[in-house]
Amino acid sequence: TSRGGMTSHAAVVARSMGKPCVTGCEDVSFDFARKRIAIGGRTFREGDLLSIDGATGRVIAGAVPLVAAEMSDEFQQLLEWADRERELGVYANADTPADAAKARALGAEGIGLCRTEHMFMSADRLRIVQEMILAESETERRKALARLLPLQQEDFEGIFEAMDGYTVTIRLLDPPLHEFLPNLEELVVRQTEWKATGAGTARERKELDRLIAKVRSLHELNPMLGQRGCRLGILFPEIYEMQAEALFLAASRMLRKGVRVQPDIMVPLVGHAAELKLLRELIERAAERVLGPERRNCAYRIGTMIEVPRAALTAGQIAEHADFFSFGTNDLTQMTLGCSRDDAEGKFLAHYVDRRVLAANPFQVLDTSGVGQLIELAVERGLAANPQLKTGICGEHGGERDSILFCHATGLDYVSCSTFRVPLARIAAAQAKLLHGSRNKASLHSISV
Repeated sequence: TSRGGMTSHAAVVARSMGKPCVTGCEDVSFDFARKRIAIGGRTFREGDLLSIDGATGRVIAGAVPLVAAEMSDEFQQLLEWADRERELGVYANADTPADAAKARALGAEGIGLCRTEHMFMSADRLRIVQEMILAESETERRKALARLLPLQQEDFEGIFEAMDGYTVTIRLLDPPLHEFLPNLEELVVRQTEWKATGAGTARERKELDRLIAKVRSLHELNPMLGQRGCRLGILFPEIYEMQAEALFLAASRMLRKGVRVQPDIMVPLVGHAAELKLLRELIERAAERVLGPERRNCAYRIGTMIEVPRAALTAGQIAEHADFFSFGTNDLTQMTLGCSRDDAEGKFLAHYVDRRVLAANPFQVLDTSGVGQLIELAVERGLAANPQLKTGICGEHGGERDSILFCHATGLDYVSCSTFRVPLARIAAAQAKLLHGSRNKASLHSISV
């Protein structure tokens, strides 16, 4: 990518897929219309081979020999020792059955974040999602959602089966809707070319004009703080209804197959207790409608991702409607520090670290004195209101050693990280126990890290 940094969304998603990613490479210029890039004085077109080294940031023309990574017997022994010592649970962020199976192979004890929006990005599904977004009425939107439901159900079934008996935390749809629509620049280029050459039928040109108008209407100046998360579910409840129905249909089918199912249903971007109360009621209705008497056999929980500072401050109120808190430290850090990770990492954060304005990049190592205070406060107030509240983190900090030490000392129940960081998290969790002793949820107010 030409923009962003090590913890930008592109890097986070690539890491979870086990793929290398180089972000913030400003020497790259992209030509989307002609499907080519220019870098290092050379032009590469779609289909040309590049080799990417995500560890060093090198991009190499052509293919280079690759060696698959393997865990030695000695390292496996070390992980077994760590598992006997640690108290923190170690989950993985995984979005597909294949990701879930890999996470289990690396020792993950559950899925701490399944981002359902990533399930809609394949070409066949994207067309249906676009139909749903472009719908002019709720009736039209529900028709598109009805086509998505069995696909979503199939995804959930695969993940439940891969994680048989382990927790699967499923986050309801979160990103701004415009992310599912075609690139506006590409659409405008096509429109200009069609007008110049007379290409396209009258119907196709009309549909293109309509699509451009819709993309522009959904454009937001700051999508991170716009119509996303639970706001989407409140404005268009039929979207979350479909997801909840697909989830419970999948759970029902897996239970009949003898698979143990433990879904944690996460409502994203909650900042007010009333938001979670409203959407919890929607999910509970779906459970009753789909599962009926079988509901008592499905050990599901409903909770939220704490990523808005107000949610941390009012955690006691929110905990009255939550079975668990999952701290989304990527967004919580952005909102607390008042800077975009995509922009900050590419512009000034490296300079801040070099000049020792900051000890470390706060998107890589948790800002325990700032963001950490909000987490401590939310855990303390949440547990005071709901002693059975389960707490963990699912941001990229869940795979970073110093951040894991803080999570243990703060009394969290688990950390969740990218699949391929699970072994590191298992060792760091054991080190946390050795350094800080056992977690003590009863004295959170006295914790100092």
